[in-house]
Amino acid sequence: MSIKKIQELLGKDADSLLTHKCKTVDKGQLHLPGPDFVDRIFTGTNRNTQVLRNLQSIYGHGRLANTGYLSILPVDQGIEHSAGASFAPNPMYFDPENIVKLAMEGGCNAVASTYGVLASVARKYSHQIPFIVKVNHNELLTYPNKADQILFGTIESAWEIGAAAIGATIYFGSEESGRQITEIANAFEIAHEMGMATVLWCYLRNNGFKKDGVDYSTAADLTGQANHIGVTIQADIIKQKLPTNNGGYTAINFGKTSPKVYEKLTTPHPIDLCRYQVVNCYMGRMGLINSGGESKGASDMAEAVTTAVINKRAGGQGLISGRKAFQKPMKEGVELLNAIQDVYLSKEIDIA
Repeated sequence: MSIKKIQELLGKDADSLLTHKCKTVDKGQLHLPGPDFVDRIFTGTNRNTQVLRNLQSIYGHGRLANTGYLSILPVDQGIEHSAGASFAPNPMYFDPENIVKLAMEGGCNAVASTYGVLASVARKYSHQIPFIVKVNHNELLTYPNKADQILFGTIESAWEIGAAAIGATIYFGSEESGRQITEIANAFEIAHEMGMATVLWCYLRNNGFKKDGVDYSTAADLTGQANHIGVTIQADIIKQKLPTNNGGYTAINFGKTSPKVYEKLTTPHPIDLCRYQVVNCYMGRMGLINSGGESKGASDMAEAVTTAVINKRAGGQGLISGRKAFQKPMKEGVELLNAIQDVYLSKEIDIA
C-alpha cells in the first residue's frame, strides 16, 4: 500500500498523525524495533536459549519478518465473546484450520488461539507458523456473566502442541486480579523454563473505572500501569488497547500518580498517549502491540491503519487484530492484515 493510500485512509487526521513530533519522551530514550531486536534486547536477559529461539521464530516470520515489528492474528473470541457472536458473521471460522490459514495467507508473524483450536491442527501447522496458545479465558456461559480469567489447561500441554509462546489475559483492577497476577506470573515462569515466550493481554476491568459517563479503562495512565505490572511478571510482549483518554487516576481519585505524568510525559495527542504505554514497557524493551478492536464493517480498514500508524509512530511494535480480519471473507481479511503490515513496512512513516 502506498503512502498516498495510507493518507487517504487516515482522512482528516492524516496530517496530525503523520507529521506529529513527540515532545514528551524523546524517541532517543526508547528501545526501538529493528532487525536485531531479539539480539539487542533479550540476549542480556534471563531468558534461556530456547526462549530466544522461539522469540526469533515469531519476529522472523511473515511479511514483517526481521523488521522488529509484529502482526499477529488472535482468534480466542469463540470463548471470550462466544462462538456464535464471533463466527456467525463468517461461519467458516468455526473450523480451526481456516483460522490458521488466514494467519498464514495474511502474512502474520504468529497465530494466537485456544488450546482446542491449535491442538486440532497442531501436527499439520505448528512447524509452518508460530503458535501462541492462549492459556486462560473469560467464559460467558456462567449466569450471570462474570469478568474472571480462568486457566483452561496446563503450560506443559501448550508446549506439547508446539507453541512458540503462551498468551494470557489479566483483568487489572478486577476483584480477581490478585489471583490472576499470581497465577499468570507462575505460568510465565514455567513457560520460560520450558523455552516458550510470553504474551500478556493487559486489560482493565472494573465498573469503578467509569466516572461521569467516561470510561477510563483505556486511559493512558491506567493502561500504562497495567503494562508496567505486565512486564514486571516477565511478559515478553504486551498487548494493550489503544488509549482513548487520560487522567484515570485523577478522575477516579485512587492509587498514586504524579502531575508530571500529565504535564510532561503525555499530551492529548493519540501518539503521545500511546508513547506513555511504550514507556511503561521498560522504554520499549518489551514490545507493545495494540489490539485491533471490534469489526464495524466499512470503516475497519481505516481504523486498522490509523491504529497501526499511532502505534508505530509512538514506538510500538505492531498490531494484534482479529475480528476486523476474520469477520469478513478471507480475501478481505487478508487485505486488511496486509494493509496493517504495509504501515510498518513503509519507510515514509517514522517514529515521532
